[in-house]
Formats: sequence, structure tokens, C-alpha cells
Amino acid sequence: MLDAAIPTLEGLQQPIARRLASVQDELAAMVEADFGAVNEVNDYLLSARGKFLRPTLVLLCNEVGGRPAPEAVRLAAVVELMHVATLVHDDAVDHSPERRGMPTVNSRWSHQVAVIMGDYLYSRALVEITSMGRIEAVHLLADASNRMSIGEMRQLAAHDALGATEDDYYLLCDRKTASLISAACELGAMYGTPEHAAALAGYGRDLGMTFQITDDLLDYTQTAEVTGKPSGLDLREHKVTLPLIAALPELGPSERSAVEDVFEDPQPSDEKIQRVVRLVREAGGLDYARQKARDYADAARLRLADLPDEPAVRILDQAVDFVVGRSK
Repeated sequence: MLDAAIPTLEGLQQPIARRLASVQDELAAMVEADFGAVNEVNDYLLSARGKFLRPTLVLLCNEVGGRPAPEAVRLAAVVELMHVATLVHDDAVDHSPERRGMPTVNSRWSHQVAVIMGDYLYSRALVEITSMGRIEAVHLLADASNRMSIGEMRQLAAHDALGATEDDYYLLCDRKTASLISAACELGAMYGTPEHAAALAGYGRDLGMTFQITDDLLDYTQTAEVTGKPSGLDLREHKVTLPLIAALPELGPSERSAVEDVFEDPQPSDEKIQRVVRLVREAGGLDYARQKARDYADAARLRLADLPDEPAVRILDQAVDFVVGRSK
């Protein structure tokens, strides 16, 4: 596909723009607290509004089958609230200084504030979805949160980062990213046309895997202006992702030593990072990861094959192209 043909997220969101605007209003109402310090951080987080990919998926999946429910707007806000909570916690765990080009909560305030605010946002999400009165929805979102927490702990507890296998990587992607995207799609269908929930949950899982692989590719291929975070951040934080896993067996002793040097250095220099990026590219790691992203994208698209041929399903199909196109 030519770059000019890659769908934009804004284009995908255009048919549901009015409902997405209502999601933003719901979010603002959900996080309102009776304590000024909490509201100060909430206002800051909402001012750095993300791309709303997960709420978009909730609303689109809710429209599949032609029975959209008004509750889906609140549901989409709950999913985004859960997502923001995980980002706040992840930034604190990783000591990340920036996200989306802005200081993180832990950087602007403190790690203590970040932990408390992540807990606050998570608990607000649970309060809101519980008030909707469907225990299966509460269970689905709580299970996704549990899987994300285990994924984060697996990554934190890894003592031999360079010993990570491809299967280890896929399991981490499934836990940390795909679980919530899958839940977003399933929840949307649950409140719309439940008979499509299983297919859309599978679609969300495969799309989530595609999303994470392309996100990890961006760390090797794009600048901070594009990604909203410093280039090479995964390598700086000693995180092993698919491009490096694929490249390692192809490296000679001296090249492998250069990679090990980065992972042994608490603050590797830009020169060291760029050398590893170059080695990964030359060893075919980026090409391998791109192909795996396309494989998961094809699997996501296949999940839609038995769904009705209607606008929402066609947009979900285009969303696959959008996610894959992020790595170009």
C-alpha cells in the first residue's frame, strides 16, 4: 500500500465524531474529585488528550450489527480512563520523563503522585463500569487490568533481557497491550450486538498485537517529534523488543558485544544507541518485525470476514491499515 493511501485515525473517527466528543465530556465528569490536588493532575492529563484509539474501537464495535447503544459512550470513556491509568503507572515504573511531548506525572510532580493518580483513575473506571450494572462487563475489564499488571511485572522481573525469546515477547504484547484493546472491542459488541462479541474480541487481540509490534518498530525508525517520546527509548530503558530479538542471532561476536554494552550501561550514549539501531536494521530485525506485524494484521482482518458488510465493519478493516501504516 502506498503511504498516501494509509488511512488516518481522524478519517476513521469522522463517522463517530459526535459520539467521541461526548466521550471527552464523560471523561471530564468521571475524574472530577473533591480535592484540588487531584483535579490539578486530572486537568493536566486531559489537556494531553491521546488519540482515542480504544474509545474509537469501542464505538465502532458497538455499531456493528446496527444496534448502537447510548451507554457505549460512557463505556468508551471508562476504557480510555483505564488506559490513561496504565500509562501513568507505566511512566512511573519506567521513570519516563516525557509522553506525547509533555512531562509525565512522575516528572512534573513525583513518583508518589503518579502511583496515587494511577490508582485513582483505575478506581474511578471501576466505579463507573460497576454503575452500569452488568457484571460480565466489570469482569471483562477487571480481567484485562489483571493481565496488564502481570505483563508489567513479567517485564520488570526479567533478569536476562537479552535472553528473551520471541514467544516471551508475544506473551508480553498480549498482556500489556492486546488485552485492553481486545476488551474494548468485546465491550462495544456486548452493548450492541452480542453475537459478534467473540469475533470482535479476537479482532481486537490481533489488532493489539499489530499495534504493539508497530509501536516497537517506531522506536527504531521515527523521531521524538513523531512518537511523542525520545527516540531509542526502549534501548535506553534496556527493553528488548521484536526487532532486536530477531536481529540477535544474526550478529557476530563484536556486534553482540556492542548490544551487551548498551544493556550494561545505566545511561548509554546516543552514539551507542544509534550503533545498535544500525546493527538491528542491517541484520534484518526491522524487516522481520514488519512482516510479523503484517501477519497479525492479516489475522485481524480475517476475524471480520464473517461479519456483516456494513460501514462500521469496513472502518474496522481500514483501522488495520492505519495501525500497520504507523511503522512506515
